[in-house]
Amino acid sequence: MSTEVNQPITEAEQGPLRPRTRETAMLVLQRGADAGRRWPLDRSRPLTIGRSDECDIALPDRQVSRYHARITWQGDGYVVEDLGSKNGTHVNGQDVTEPTPLQDGDELQIALRFKLAFVDAGATAPLTLNNDNQGLRLDKETRQVWINGILADPPLSLHQYRLLEALWDSGGSVVTREQIIQAVWPEASSEGVSEQAIDALVRRLRERIGEADDEFRYIITVRGHGFRLENR
Repeated sequence: MSTEVNQPITEAEQGPLRPRTRETAMLVLQRGADAGRRWPLDRSRPLTIGRSDECDIALPDRQVSRYHARITWQGDGYVVEDLGSKNGTHVNGQDVTEPTPLQDGDELQIALRFKLAFVDAGATAPLTLNNDNQGLRLDKETRQVWINGILADPPLSLHQYRLLEALWDSGGSVVTREQIIQAVWPEASSEGVSEQAIDALVRRLRERIGEADDEFRYIITVRGHGFRLENR
């Protein structure tokens, strides 16, 4: 269960967002609807990350396992271990296959969906990192979409949002045209939706994303297979 020491620190409690020396190590969420939230680490107890509400850091996404990863203090530093998750834990892009020491500035990636920056005790670093707002973020409850920290306004159409959510939920894997039809037009049969309709929807979604970020190609065409999402 979460305890008080692991509750996110509010800006009011921390004061202005400026460089300062850390008294305790902490994790800063860089990707996800709640990007910018941060949690201090406690040497006396482990911190768990996962989809379950019982985790200290609960990440409500089906790509995240119920109990995905754990961070503990071991002797002279913090280490992270994967708890047999389905989609893996990474530190600076490397698979975590055994307890891995964390160093100041390391990037912890959960299921290719969420990024957490490790800031060690005594380190001097801004409370919000430069790339907090890079890439796409979705809030499934409100169906809001951010591109590089900019809220898509006007909102995506229902079909555009359904397509983006299907690509997002795939975790970077290819989404076939049949899967797109099921996600975007669940009431239609596969014969009732043409390839031209799918291509037109993909093109329009790319245009909407490009209004906020035209320097990165988020939706990749995999010829003969379908489409996949590549996030910053």
